[in-house]
Amino acid sequence: MNSAAAKKAPAQCNMIQALNWALHDAMEADENVIHFGEEVGDAEGGGIVKISAGLSTQYGSRVRSTPISEMGFMGAAVGAAVVGFKPVVEVMLMNFVAVCMDQITNHAAKLRFMSGGQTHVPMVIRTMTGSGFQNGGQHSDFLEAWFCHTPGIKVVMPSNPADGYGLLRSAIEDPDPVLFIDHLNNYWTPGVAPVRGTRIPLGKARIHQEGKDVTVIGYSRSMLDIPPVAAKLAAEGISCEVIDLRTVSPIDMDTVLASVKKTGRAVIVHEAVKSFGVGAELSSRIHEALFRELKAPVERVASNDSPVPYAPPLEAAFLYSHADIEAAIRKTLA
Repeated sequence: MNSAAAKKAPAQCNMIQALNWALHDAMEADENVIHFGEEVGDAEGGGIVKISAGLSTQYGSRVRSTPISEMGFMGAAVGAAVVGFKPVVEVMLMNFVAVCMDQITNHAAKLRFMSGGQTHVPMVIRTMTGSGFQNGGQHSDFLEAWFCHTPGIKVVMPSNPADGYGLLRSAIEDPDPVLFIDHLNNYWTPGVAPVRGTRIPLGKARIHQEGKDVTVIGYSRSMLDIPPVAAKLAAEGISCEVIDLRTVSPIDMDTVLASVKKTGRAVIVHEAVKSFGVGAELSSRIHEALFRELKAPVERVASNDSPVPYAPPLEAAFLYSHADIEAAIRKTLA
């Protein structure tokens, strides 16, 4: 990975490759970057989907596979960050953050505030989740709203390889804790490969495509689902502006509001359940800022308010569909 040839990325790659490059490049650039979590060492396979492949071979003791104790290794990460390291700690599946919520929300997120700004906690918590893989209700939830409701921690949810690389590099260099959430569906979906060394600022959305009739806002998995619907509607003359939030806390309201002010309509799409989610917060902010300029109420498309089912037909029914997105867009135009 040190050679110039190794850093010549192909035209396309998937998210696994992009995140692996980001970790390799960050560890090469800064000896204070360390990485640990369950099964992340090469002897254990390089992580559950091999995102950390090659790291322990190249960087030795800076990469540690841990016992199955999220509370223990999350506490170790907080301590390491406080004394000057930049830990990237992997929680195998997102539901497992429930085991170490105290370390994340009461320590990592609050130490800067409780020390009057004297203590920073520069750590990244990487995890993955997503429905559609029969992982059951205790392994598939999108819980980003828990952390968006926690001051002091940023929440990043990339949708494509180039963004995944650039956002992870920025997250590792951020002086405060960042929760970095991957979607299983995005891992194997090919996309434009990143330019090695690129950073993408946290808190900055990306306009995926410009449009004039309605703004459709998504992140993570929903950015695989919105573009096909927008393309279908474009054939009928309906022009959708599509925004990928990339970071859901903080939300880039400047980009969102500028777009909705132009179109007068907004639809928000996310995989997490509908109630009390990022879509609700975003809808509220749009209504507060642009109430008199909206041509229709903001629509939300999300999963049903239930645990993620295990049986494939029920799991499919739990998740929103392309038809749901299309119906919401058409409703704003009625």
